[in-house]
Amino acid sequence: MTRPRLSIVVITKDEEERVRACLESVAWADELVVVDAESTDKTAQIAREFTDHVYVRPWPGFAAQKNFGLEQATGDWTLSVDADEEVSRELREELEAVLAASGAARAGYRIPRRNLFWGRWVRHGGLYPDWQLRLFRRGRGRFVDRAVHESVEVDGEVGHLRAALVHRSYRDVADFLARADRYSTLAAQEWLRSGRPARLSDLVLRPAGRFLSMYIVRAGFLDGRRGFLLAALYAYYVFIRSAKVWERARR
Repeated sequence: MTRPRLSIVVITKDEEERVRACLESVAWADELVVVDAESTDKTAQIAREFTDHVYVRPWPGFAAQKNFGLEQATGDWTLSVDADEEVSRELREELEAVLAASGAARAGYRIPRRNLFWGRWVRHGGLYPDWQLRLFRRGRGRFVDRAVHESVEVDGEVGHLRAALVHRSYRDVADFLARADRYSTLAAQEWLRSGRPARLSDLVLRPAGRFLSMYIVRAGFLDGRRGFLLAALYAYYVFIRSAKVWERARR
């Protein structure tokens, strides 16, 4: 009896610095599908070194782009991986074990994600295990259409794996701030569509609450300077998201 086939789906956009490490970590899979959002660097060229299944198309949004990739995959199981993520050796071994025992009733699996900042694993502050639902049977999972922080809905029972997906999240503070500006705009648009107004507490209490939650309650202080900086940066993100909602509502 042959084991079920695994397809890896990766979406990219101007990721030439990190995409090679990502694709090298999943080159062992039965099928590799890359969906590139018209990168202006060498991202698509690098991807073609690993697979013939490279699709270049305009950016329609996170969920739509990932769902397009799922539609191109032909494996029995699908693993969704971002361009700044890598499948660790331990995770590969666990994935192969799951595939070998795929007669189980589960339709999908959550994977713990190990976030790296300044090249080191962030163990506290709520950033680990950072569970991500990424592995699921073909046709049983689909990304929910949201402006940002897309998530997967799976039809069936969901289990948990132990080995980690490695996430090389932010290169530096400048990278965080650039992404925060982009993602907070998308999140603000989604907030406005919900019809909920931005209150003073959203501008003051929510950012303070995020900092205290990450740094004190979830022991981010144990990560030293990185823990303090990340708590402050995430609080800043919460503030500018609320500020953008408040500003646009006044208009």
